Amino acid sequence: YNSIQQNEEAVFAAWADVEATYQRRLDLIPNLVETVKAYAAHEKETLTAVTSARAKVGQVNLSNAQLGQAGGIAQFQQAQGQLSSALSRLLVVAERYPDLKASQNFRDLQHQLEGTENRINVARQRYNKAVQTFNSSIRTFPNNLTNSMLLKLERKEPFKADAGAAQAPQVSF
Repeated sequence: YNSIQQNEEAVFAAWADVEATYQRRLDLIPNLVETVKAYAAHEKETLTAVTSARAKVGQVNLSNAQLGQAGGIAQFQQAQGQLSSALSRLLVVAERYPDLKASQNFRDLQHQLEGTENRINVARQRYNKAVQTFNSSIRTFPNNLTNSMLLKLERKEPFKADAGAAQAPQVSF
């Protein structure tokens, strides 16, 4: 009984770490947008896409109860994917502006964003490990009996790769 509870709490803690890391990325975006805006004001479409995607991400919050529901993680992941795509477009725009690329503020923000993306990856891996441990604990004997009679906890949903992620991108020079 106690180990199941501990494993579920580990899932919740790992999820909180994932959310905190994504929040860090959200917090960096306004500064990045303002920096790009100063150099590339006529790139309004890209700046608007980033701002809009950031707003959508801010509206998607999962409770601990939703971690076990099908599609909960997928909805969160979809919103984050849209934001990642918009950020990628923003960084491509930045490539067209040598003055922007030379800006120390922009370079600092870009490095912080890269570091945050790495932290997101680590947090997602830790979350998936906690989910795997929890899911195994409620399915193996004797915990499966304890769970079915007392707790009735459901499996938690791990992060999955985005559609098409298994296919390597083609790069041509």
